Amino acid sequence: MLVHRWGLNRVRIGFLMCALVAAMPDWSAPDAHWVTAWSAPPDTLGPPLAGQTVRQIIRTSIGGSAIRIRLSNLLGTQPVTIGPVHVAVHASDSAIRAGTDQALTFGGRSTATIAPGGDILSDPAPFEVAPLEQLAVSFYLPTRTGPTTTHDTGIQTAFITLEGDFTAALALPTGEVSSARFFLTDVEVQGGADARSIVAFGDSITDGYLSTRDHDARWPDALAGRLQADPKLRAIAVANAGISGNRVLHEGDGPSALDRFERDALNKPNVHWILVLEGINDIGVAGAPPKPEDEVSAPQIIDGLKTLVGRAHARGIKIWGGTLTPFGGVDWPYHTAAGEIKRLAINKWIRTSGTFDAVIDFEQIIRDPSKPDRILPAFDSGDHLHPNDAGYKAMADSLDLRLFR
Repeated sequence: MLVHRWGLNRVRIGFLMCALVAAMPDWSAPDAHWVTAWSAPPDTLGPPLAGQTVRQIIRTSIGGSAIRIRLSNLLGTQPVTIGPVHVAVHASDSAIRAGTDQALTFGGRSTATIAPGGDILSDPAPFEVAPLEQLAVSFYLPTRTGPTTTHDTGIQTAFITLEGDFTAALALPTGEVSSARFFLTDVEVQGGADARSIVAFGDSITDGYLSTRDHDARWPDALAGRLQADPKLRAIAVANAGISGNRVLHEGDGPSALDRFERDALNKPNVHWILVLEGINDIGVAGAPPKPEDEVSAPQIIDGLKTLVGRAHARGIKIWGGTLTPFGGVDWPYHTAAGEIKRLAINKWIRTSGTFDAVIDFEQIIRDPSKPDRILPAFDSGDHLHPNDAGYKAMADSLDLRLFR
């Protein structure tokens, strides 16, 4: 009799489990419509941390109904344990908005250990995210990390406690601050059926170097604002894959564009477009090469860009080319007459070859008409290479939004 009852209970339990599974969202299904709402590719080794909480502020480019994050130990030399991990709506400074805190898990656990060179994606968590909303991602590092995997040019204040787990605290106690990003490389949200993304792939100009700290004034930030202002384009996320000092052909600050293209661009969920703005550091470093192989020609850089285009097209992804902006006036030997000839040759190829699916002519927007090898003074941050906030906004404003339709 007990066997029969156990058999009946097993059937009932089986039906119950099927009902529960059917009621749960399939987070991994292709129609889950995950997109990268924010990103910061790893590029640099940072200081070791131990027994400390790190709280980082990010701004989403698109809204969604659920969230997950990616943590990376790409550059680490030893396993790193992270957790607990929390996400909340940012209030001000290190403070979060009361009632918005959400714990994240990894395979159902509150902590995760990431092997050297690896990364981990958190379990999806229901979390209503608004477009262009600032979130705080907090995590505790219970043991000494060794050198930390960071994105050096964060241009956003990160708050680090001197000790203790404060991941759920409304505000962190006084501690240290940094402008780098630690371990956090992606924040993904679950959007609607039409959710898709563009990856801005480039160097320091895409990274937003010398834009105003804590103001989200990079050109990809301004582009996200434009997309959200158009009701027909609000489902498009912008992922910033810029690395300051990045080069197309060789490792510099972070791996080369060729080496990181798959991880930082092609593998983003639901990416439909990639905008590439790379090559100026290949030219500039060649002006004073630390190694003979750094002396590269315009055809070599062009061949590297062609390789990126081929990889994108093989995935069915449209790829746009951004013309290289002027850098006349940058201290010699970064800018040279030979380097200027290379820049003009690359830009001519970008404009006329038909290799890219579209051309975004950033040079025409940024340059000084009276001195075409220089940035317009109103757009110059002061170093004659990087735009200021107004220049970054002008770059974003130059994109024809019809390309997205």
